[in-house]
Amino acid sequence: MTIVKRMSFILLASTACVALSACDGADSVGSPGEGVIVVPATPTPSPTPSPTPTPTPGTPATSCPTGTTDVGIIGNYRSCRLPSAITSALSLPKVAGVAYEINGRVDVGVDVGGAGSALGGIPTTLTIAAGSLIYANTTNSDNDFMVVNRGSKLIAEGTETQPIIFTAQANLTGGVNDESQGLWGGIILAGRAPISNCNTTVTGGSAACENVVEGTSTALYGGAVPTDSSGTVRYVQIRYSGTVISPNNELQGLTLGGTGSATVLDHIQIHNSSDDGIEIFGGRSNLRYLAITGADDDGLDTDVGWQGFVQFVLAIQKPSNTTGDNYSTEIDSNNNEDALPRQRYNLANFTFVQTSTATNAAIRLRGGADAVFVNGIVSNPGGACLNVIAGADAGGKTTIRPANAALEDNGPPVFNSVVFSCTTPYAETAVNGITVTTAEQQALFRAGSNNTEAAAAGSVLTGTFLPAGVASTTTAFNASTLNPSGTAFLVNTSYVGAVNGSTDTWYRGWTCNSNRASFGTTSSACTALPTS
Repeated sequence: MTIVKRMSFILLASTACVALSACDGADSVGSPGEGVIVVPATPTPSPTPSPTPTPTPGTPATSCPTGTTDVGIIGNYRSCRLPSAITSALSLPKVAGVAYEINGRVDVGVDVGGAGSALGGIPTTLTIAAGSLIYANTTNSDNDFMVVNRGSKLIAEGTETQPIIFTAQANLTGGVNDESQGLWGGIILAGRAPISNCNTTVTGGSAACENVVEGTSTALYGGAVPTDSSGTVRYVQIRYSGTVISPNNELQGLTLGGTGSATVLDHIQIHNSSDDGIEIFGGRSNLRYLAITGADDDGLDTDVGWQGFVQFVLAIQKPSNTTGDNYSTEIDSNNNEDALPRQRYNLANFTFVQTSTATNAAIRLRGGADAVFVNGIVSNPGGACLNVIAGADAGGKTTIRPANAALEDNGPPVFNSVVFSCTTPYAETAVNGITVTTAEQQALFRAGSNNTEAAAAGSVLTGTFLPAGVASTTTAFNASTLNPSGTAFLVNTSYVGAVNGSTDTWYRGWTCNSNRASFGTTSSACTALPTS
């Protein structure tokens, strides 16, 4: 009987527990009038969102990143067109199977003027991720190029293994070869640093001193901010650029107009530009680690009041040039030799391989510019190494006259630890009846230290650009002594030329190879593109 009562109690208790919905405390008890108590089931977890599919290497992506327009397939890539006017911050991520398109002229920002306060000016920033591919749509009738206007910035920062590549559409469809050039307009950075070629009657180097970038009709550059920044261009290739707009009005691979010293420019390759590789119009920008291969005109061209420093430059010209005045470097003043600020060109650790026979020298220096060359190798088996041109005034021949503080003139050009290996060291050119003679050029070169004037042709380089012979044993000049007080851009080296022999690696991996130069197995062909 006791057992039966106990079992009855257990059954009653169990029934009560069911009625009270699980007997798990007050939180589970329904309030009066609540009706039937429903015990909620454990919710099903939300499914993990599917990631954006990564296309198989060599196949187009399925869509375009925000801020760009899908315009279809080009080669093995999804073509994502950039806006023609970028007026707010835009970031372009690296996406496998995506190529960003420049269609016509693309403006980054709206010009803020030399003083930074122009009506309607809009400063902004375009950021491009490492490994990205940007191409110009060369099937249209427009000239395709990018302008980063005054006040705005381009942040194009690749890496040694993931360079950013700017190229032409034909590169994506297999339509380029080692002779291709001039397929699009290139990149223009316009800044607010001082220039000398004002387009109105104002003081050179002032905020009102500005001019239009060559090759454009409206992009202005110049100002009074020496430390201005137009952004960062690092580990970048610019291929097959250099559109000719009209005679003496061309776009280069990279055009720097009034860019300031806070602009970061290093590890840049310009390949097969139909005009200059890099042209600098005024400003205060400094550059290092440059590989300029196959330029049809000048490798490095500087003009109109630029004052800056360049170190580690390989310039290997196109052998079969179509232009008649192509130099490894040309220093000029736009036919106004005493316009201020005066150009001050400082070049350290350079290797110039002048393979063209269409010009008379590897280096042309004119326009009354001040110039310093240290730790260089110049090879020109078909012509001269140096051609100096000058006007004349009461002080003498402008480019080689003594220093004159009133004219901001530092005096004749300077050469230290420079090796010449050319058919002849010097070339003469008469302009308006004025000639800087071979004897005068020789005196300038011999005034420096550790210079070699006439190394045997073909004896100073091996493997296209590696130092050999006397170039591998020349005592280097301490380039860091050229830095202005409080700065440290130029560094001291133990060698001359751009490269410290076969163990040097700064030019490897991020560059591309062609019949102009091979930079090793870690660099791919300029005619090829990444597949992922």
